[in-house]
Amino acid sequence: MRRKNVRITVCAIGAVLALSCPLWARAQVEKSPYPNMASLDQYLIPDEKAEIALARSAGPASIAEKADVMVLRRDGYATAVEGSNGFVCIVERSWAKGIDDADFWNQKVRAPICFNAAAARSFLPIFLMKTKLVLAGKSRAEIGATTAAALDKKELPVLEPGAMCYMMSKQQYLSDHDMSWHPHVMIYASGDAVRSWGAEANDSPVIAATDPEERVTVFMFLVARWSDGTPGPSMDQ
Repeated sequence: MRRKNVRITVCAIGAVLALSCPLWARAQVEKSPYPNMASLDQYLIPDEKAEIALARSAGPASIAEKADVMVLRRDGYATAVEGSNGFVCIVERSWAKGIDDADFWNQKVRAPICFNAAAARSFLPIFLMKTKLVLAGKSRAEIGATTAAALDKKELPVLEPGAMCYMMSKQQYLSDHDMSWHPHVMIYASGDAVRSWGAEANDSPVIAATDPEERVTVFMFLVARWSDGTPGPSMDQ
């Protein structure tokens, strides 16, 4: 497995953020073809049924078909389908990334993700809050500062043990460089837990990255097949 390539991809979906590599990230922002937010219409999916299907494609059908599904509307995310298993499936947009990520305003990003109940209660609220700030016209800096303040003041939930999600959609578009990348599962842990998991060592199979903005460590596990059962890319790619 080419570790360097994996780390860049994790950055593209928000697990490694600019605060962990500020000089690189700011240089990328300056060169980014997406320096500002595009019109809201470019981030919306006009057909709500299509967005529901895309959100559900993040996880195995046995899970996604019984999950809540949220869709992005002009006033924010709303529950379009009520499920029964505690999972929540959603299509994240580009502002799920770090505020210094070059793709922060990339209107092409569509990242289907299915959170389990613990993650839906305690991690998803960060993205939903950022979405409200985006729709209110806040700048990157304002979004970052408001998120940090909300975490400091305990206005956002503490990450629950066992929080995880599925990202197994063949239709995912994570960035202009990574696009669909690999089907994978992610597990969240509070703070910097890379060392305690033995992750990122040369002979460790565990891929991990700290997220300083959201104050978690994301552990990524590649899986062999997309949610539709078709084979994913080679694990060596």
